[in-house]
Amino acid sequence: MSYETLKFEINNGVGTITLNRPDAANAINIPMAKDLLKVAIECESGAPVRVLLLKGEGKLFCAGGDLKFISELDNLRAGLAEMLGYLHSALGKIDHLDAPLIGAITGTAAGAGLSLVSACDLAIAGESVNFTMAYTAAGLTPDASSTFHLPRSIGKKRTMELMLTNRVLSAKEGVKWGLINLVVADDQVIEESEKLARKIAEGPTQAYAGVKEMLRQSFSNGLETQMELESQIFANQLKGQDGPEGIKAFMEKRKPEFKGK
Repeated sequence: MSYETLKFEINNGVGTITLNRPDAANAINIPMAKDLLKVAIECESGAPVRVLLLKGEGKLFCAGGDLKFISELDNLRAGLAEMLGYLHSALGKIDHLDAPLIGAITGTAAGAGLSLVSACDLAIAGESVNFTMAYTAAGLTPDASSTFHLPRSIGKKRTMELMLTNRVLSAKEGVKWGLINLVVADDQVIEESEKLARKIAEGPTQAYAGVKEMLRQSFSNGLETQMELESQIFANQLKGQDGPEGIKAFMEKRKPEFKGK
């Protein structure tokens, strides 16, 4: 597939998505939302991806929705509905992929950019990175999955604080709150994120998919239902290649060779 506003490359199981509108702070417009959906469709249609890495071209990760683009739409409501339709469909599909999503966060993640961070399964940020919701400051409400993912990662009270006050959250605060996993030097973000992505790509992809599914359902299931789901997904690992390989490698005291199957 060809992309207008981002780059998508696959190398040894690592699918790298690079938001590529650096002159516009990688802000999201309709073409970018559509491109993200195309990436999601490519991945769910059999692309050899075992992990996804999301980053921004240039100094900033993503400044949110492109308000200049939005303000110039002939039909504001129809244009926003189209953009959110593409974006939300993309995020839903990506969330249900077997491959975990890793965020490499540089510069600033604001508005929908912070929403993208919240949608990542793992995230590494530079020490100077700032996060802010910004939606209500413009008289708008959050989107792009943030009202789903943020309360699950940082809790309701802190989510309300970010969404109502639009305060700026530093990278150090972000890791303490559980928004991101690790803070590194600004010039080490991409290197450390790629290292983590390569490690995940070499792992048991189906087991990772099982973890994602179980955690997704854990907020709505009761205890017994959740434990039954654990049993089912555990048993499924023994039907593939990686589960038996992991047990065999443990018994033989060697490193397992996972195939992602």
